[in-house]
Amino acid sequence: MATMDGVNGAQQSLIDIVRAQVDARPDATAALVKRDGRYQGVSWAELWSQAEAVARALIAAGIEVGDRVNLIAHTGLEWVVCDLGILAAGAVTVPIYPSNLPDECLYVAEHSGARLVLAEDREQVAKFLAVRDQLGEVGKVVQLSGTPDTGGEGWVEGFADFLAAGESVSAEQLAARLSEIRPEAILTIIYTSGTTGRPKGVVLTHANMLYEARAVRELELISPDDIQLLFLPLAHSFAKVLEVGWLATGHVLAFAESMQTIRDNLGEVRPTLMAGVPRVFEKFYAAVVDKGLSAGGVAGRLFAKTLALSAAQGERELAGEPLGLVDALAFAALKKLVLAKVRAGVMQTLGGRMRIMLSGGAPLARKIAWFFRDAEIEVLEGYGMTETAAGTTVNRPGANQIGTVGPPLPGSRARIADDGEILLHGPGIMREYWRNPEATAETFTTDGWLRTGDIGSIDGRTGALIITDRKKDLIITAGGKNIAPQRIENLVKASELISQCVVHGDRRKYLSALLTLEEAQLLDFAAREGLEGSYAALAEDPRVRREVERIVADANAQLASYETIKKFTILAADFSIESGELTPKLSVKRKVVNSKYGHLFDGFYAEDFQERSSAAP
Repeated sequence: MATMDGVNGAQQSLIDIVRAQVDARPDATAALVKRDGRYQGVSWAELWSQAEAVARALIAAGIEVGDRVNLIAHTGLEWVVCDLGILAAGAVTVPIYPSNLPDECLYVAEHSGARLVLAEDREQVAKFLAVRDQLGEVGKVVQLSGTPDTGGEGWVEGFADFLAAGESVSAEQLAARLSEIRPEAILTIIYTSGTTGRPKGVVLTHANMLYEARAVRELELISPDDIQLLFLPLAHSFAKVLEVGWLATGHVLAFAESMQTIRDNLGEVRPTLMAGVPRVFEKFYAAVVDKGLSAGGVAGRLFAKTLALSAAQGERELAGEPLGLVDALAFAALKKLVLAKVRAGVMQTLGGRMRIMLSGGAPLARKIAWFFRDAEIEVLEGYGMTETAAGTTVNRPGANQIGTVGPPLPGSRARIADDGEILLHGPGIMREYWRNPEATAETFTTDGWLRTGDIGSIDGRTGALIITDRKKDLIITAGGKNIAPQRIENLVKASELISQCVVHGDRRKYLSALLTLEEAQLLDFAAREGLEGSYAALAEDPRVRREVERIVADANAQLASYETIKKFTILAADFSIESGELTPKLSVKRKVVNSKYGHLFDGFYAEDFQERSSAAP
């Protein structure tokens, strides 16, 4: 059993937690990294040695205590090493998403007042070169891999030269920096991904993350013996709190090579723990459903019945009612006959040792959660915001209350405002929005609770938080009905063919929707139907349209009449980060979609008006 000195009240910073791991077991494996075609271990001593080298280099480059340093790189060991190096130098990590465009990089660098940028490669460096004339305070850009282009004219420096300059900084100088870090010092400024407007810089302190570390340890949600596969962007607060949980518990963190290699990496690493956004679990679910239903014959019918009974039992649970006797007996038999095989197949895909999976960042469709639960695969849903250091509530192993995001972490509290908004309070709450006192004041109540912008309730029996929707996303129809679009969208997206669904209808007489398709599933459907063509061409094919109509009708059958989608269109391309409809954590930018495709939504209701006009006497 792995052990560590633990997270204790004497620790002043996140760096103290890292050093506790190094002191307790320097040669133990801290991380697994894919190199030369295989995963190789990195010890805690190696990790700290590399972070120290970065800290010395930053001090040599003139970075002072409290200075902001931008870090733009994909998730990997190098990101963590640089992050810890920045903190060890007494500076502040200000991450930038690798998918950000030059003007977005410029905004974060300028608004944060960054003095230096650590950039992954030439591609990321090029973004800063494109806006160099506007970067008044950035004195240097360090390229972490590859040879810098000579076009930087000294402004861009290679990583090896950067580290070499740091060798002149003594151990005493570094120790002095470490001694200056206090719990109230800023640890990071994370710019929200901005589903609406310009992002705001969320100021999180060492105290915020020390709290998260202690809460993770107290909950025993993550064990020191776990192996976690990490692929989420470390520029996001969800992955940040996973990083903190790793440092606090001392388990092994394995870095996926990329989002595209997750399936292969699962088999290589064989993790016991994995966290992802709902889209990851939706894809797993869709693959299982597609395989089960495509079996055809008796097997296909049994699988379809299993799906239906899993969802029915879940709905009955929410209503506090049991399944009927006949259905309960049938479902018990199907668990052994069908779901046992499903579990075996999914566990094999996950590497065979998966203990729990964590879902966060957006609501997970209950149908998917129930299905995994019934297959004895535990997916725990949690909730938090960048403003709350990500981790605020979470379901506990063995006490997973599906339909909720679990009770608050120890020391945190939640309450519901008169208008239904969720308010949060606790040691993980941000200090402020960077250089934005007006937004900070608007976000807190007069008695110091954070306004989340989410609507929900609290289970009176368990204290678990239930999220129903975003406050600003609530649709109020022309008939005065309040509708939460995410629930409807999740029902439609439960189909393996559907990639995205955006429901519209505020101040309209009925709901409409824009849909996009999963390309791989679309091509499989086309092959079965004898169709050919590109995504755009297939999206217009009548047979594809009929299949999507069936999917929407199935979702509508589970909704009240005023919640049903009356009209929809299939877009000629899926949403993407590059085209601006998705945030880096793959959330839909609803405001962008409503603006970009507003003419399509308007067309639904214009057609309705024309139809009624032409029918009038």
